[in-house]
Amino acid sequence: MNDLLPLAQFGLLLVRPGMLILIAPIFGGAFAPAPVKIGLTVLIALALLPSVAVPPQPEIGVSIALVVAREAAIGLALGLAVAVFVNAVELAGHMSGFQLGLSYSAIVDPQSGVRNNLLATLYANLVLITFLLVNGHHAILRALGASYERVPMGGGQVSAALAGTVVEMLGLVFVLGTRLAAPLILVLLVVELGMGLVSRAAPMLNLMTIGAPLRLLVGLIVLGVMVPMVARVATGAADMVVQLGLQGAQAFR
Repeated sequence: MNDLLPLAQFGLLLVRPGMLILIAPIFGGAFAPAPVKIGLTVLIALALLPSVAVPPQPEIGVSIALVVAREAAIGLALGLAVAVFVNAVELAGHMSGFQLGLSYSAIVDPQSGVRNNLLATLYANLVLITFLLVNGHHAILRALGASYERVPMGGGQVSAALAGTVVEMLGLVFVLGTRLAAPLILVLLVVELGMGLVSRAAPMLNLMTIGAPLRLLVGLIVLGVMVPMVARVATGAADMVVQLGLQGAQAFR
């Protein structure tokens, strides 16, 4: 057992970063190749090894199972904050694409593995690229290192603040997604009202023929204005996402 002790300690150290790599889309998410995820997890664990206090004698049985479950939950909280942010932007893309009539064509998104319309995929990839450009992945890794200081490895308990953090993450999806999609939805609503008034004033016009191209043209113009806003939102929300992940991790003290 003593010969396997360093291996067992290193195995415990792999759990938290491994769950972060598995959940956070910025590091590949669930659909990245397995060798890439394993390699990143091992590299991060090796980098953390000199500065992290690993339990000196992990106990076999229920105790070590609880430690592993707690480590996985902390890594899940850190990665879930990034995933929630990307999902919020994808929701905005879904709503905008539905208004533009682009929901008929969908592709399999390699980030999430589900069928997303073109705008949802565009928004998600734009956010991920912007997050990398502002060194958001560095901030997430620093948060992972700080989590070992705030929530050391070992036993602990679940704080009552976990429920509030989960509600805040879910609220971020709907609030941010609706705010990003609202300008396009409102402009297209005005276009629909305008076409309705024109149809009342001139019933002979075939609005079924000219309505779809007009809606698409106006929507694309507004979309050209909205795409840079997505990048600015991702830049401004990077620190908030990191803090939200740390807040979720601290609920497992």
